[in-house]
Amino acid sequence: MGFELQFFGATGEVTGSLYVIRAGGHTVLLECGLIQGGAENEERNRLPFPVAGNEVDAVILSHAHIDHSGRVPRLVKQGYTGPIYVQDATRALCEIMLPDSGYLNEKDAEWENRKRRGTGKTLVEPLYTREDAEKSLDQFESAPYGQAIEVVPGLTLRFHDAGHILGSAIVELVYSDDGGSRRLIFSGDLGYREAPVMNAPSTFTHADTVLMESTYGDRLHRPIAETMQEMTDVFEAARAAQGNILIPAFTVGRTQDLLYLMAENYERWNLDKWHIFLDSPMGIEATETYSKYRHLYGAKLFGPESNLPDLPNFHATRTAEESMAINEIRSGAIIIAGSGMCSGGRILHHLKNNVWRPMCHLLIVGFQAQGTLGRRIVDGAETIKLWGDEFRVRMQVHTIGGLSAHGDQADLMAWYRNFENMPPVYLVHGEREAQKILAMEMRKEFGAAVSIAEYKQKIKIETHGSRS
Repeated sequence: MGFELQFFGATGEVTGSLYVIRAGGHTVLLECGLIQGGAENEERNRLPFPVAGNEVDAVILSHAHIDHSGRVPRLVKQGYTGPIYVQDATRALCEIMLPDSGYLNEKDAEWENRKRRGTGKTLVEPLYTREDAEKSLDQFESAPYGQAIEVVPGLTLRFHDAGHILGSAIVELVYSDDGGSRRLIFSGDLGYREAPVMNAPSTFTHADTVLMESTYGDRLHRPIAETMQEMTDVFEAARAAQGNILIPAFTVGRTQDLLYLMAENYERWNLDKWHIFLDSPMGIEATETYSKYRHLYGAKLFGPESNLPDLPNFHATRTAEESMAINEIRSGAIIIAGSGMCSGGRILHHLKNNVWRPMCHLLIVGFQAQGTLGRRIVDGAETIKLWGDEFRVRMQVHTIGGLSAHGDQADLMAWYRNFENMPPVYLVHGEREAQKILAMEMRKEFGAAVSIAEYKQKIKIETHGSRS
């Protein structure tokens, strides 16, 4: 029956990762991510899966970010009863993130139905509920890096450290049958070489096919030293202006990087003059999970007996009442809150109270997908709408490029350079222009067969080059 791969998500975009593997008559989903980026894009999450849930034999997730894991509860709701394979720490993070995603779906449906009732329109159901998400977690099966798992007959899985977030994995799949063995390496999301917390990604010398992300395939990140100086300048300017600093941050990965850097640069950034708020119950839980799995990375993020960073003036605000109290602070607050693309969460409430104040600063520290509020602000929107009200964007906006959890073009090229047999590459998880530039650079430097994956494209995984 062979070994085939078909692309159904993150083709020409950076959300909604979903690939179908067919091996010896069995069907495996590699990733099951949520499509993000505005109402029109998110509506695509309601479309049928390319394979019915009861026809899938196994699911493999590279890491916990919702654009890689967020449709799992819907798949289970539609009949999938098999195993969902993840790295150990990914399971712990999904136990936090998926129920939260279900809760947000319920709230979104509730908000939409409030409007529809007044117009007589048909009411909508949540994509899935918190209960659906919690039920799906029963099917998770986790393993440490490097452990071999036979996911279906003849197909062996190993996770390797991708250096992106806690538990993130490069997925190695080896399929063996009468035709021999073939190896597919899926990069997952690869970390940045100067990442503050995570280790460098694992490397490989041989593969028959490589599936590689390309989020920043068209650019180089600012060196970390320059980024630290830029952060210094922003903190000084904000302190002089006597405003607040808002940082929309992904609750897993970026939040922990920020807290680590704040501890490392506490004196340089004069943070004793500020109150630092982690205003995200999920971000607090995720940070505690980073503490539990601190053996998976090298940075000293926590004290020996602490689950949260040892930062003076640090406040972990869990309740809605604690969050609302921050709105009374007009100056001297650094507020880290989700969501990272300003597409929901508590950051919207803080924008409502600060976006129109010219003495305040907004630090954008992560990728902003097309269609998100964060992207509109970065692109220079003069006004934004929050809960039907329009607000002028008068706060100062800074895009801090050197804090990405994704590798840049140099990182992607360096990772591929380790393959001695220069296997064919299929680029996913990137916008088209970034993919075109990366493909051109890889062809020029390596002479590699580089393709940009197309939606529904099907490829065979066949033996390529000599094994080392």
